[in-house]
Amino acid sequence: MQKLVLTYGAIAGLIVTTIMLVSSSILMAEGAEMSMQTGEIVGYVSMIISLSMIYFGVRSYRDKHLGGVISFGQAFKTGILIALVASVIYSAGWLIFFNLSDAAQQFPEKYLAYMSEQLQESGKTQAEIDAQIEGYQQNMETYKNPVVMFGVSLMEIFPVGLFITLLSAVLLKKINNSGE
Repeated sequence: MQKLVLTYGAIAGLIVTTIMLVSSSILMAEGAEMSMQTGEIVGYVSMIISLSMIYFGVRSYRDKHLGGVISFGQAFKTGILIALVASVIYSAGWLIFFNLSDAAQQFPEKYLAYMSEQLQESGKTQAEIDAQIEGYQQNMETYKNPVVMFGVSLMEIFPVGLFITLLSAVLLKKINNSGE
């Protein structure tokens, strides 16, 4: 199972990381045409597409290693390990990209400007807006810590992997005829 988990997790991680690097480069380029909102949509769609490898990994494990029979627990364990491998690769990819790319290092400021614009359009009072912006600025300073950045990146992708794992485990669960 270890080889299968690493293989499918690496494939998923490399797919989502590649899409993230390309879309982030476009989003953060000088005079970028892609909006933050479009970037978020592209990001989550790429996570869903790449994490579909969880389904294929669990199915492969069931069919090739377990004789076509897998419990929900076995399917969940396999899927969550694939999701974890993919999540670690994605988070490491972002951390490396952020620290090596001048454009990526401007991300916190661009995101803060985007959030400020969203708050201005929300109809909130200026005092509420100022308080939220101050909170965002504090979060952005904290985000510059590599451990925090890695953790935040994990929390972007891992819940998507958890959802796809649950869905895959339900869809792929097969028990033998004796009900075991």
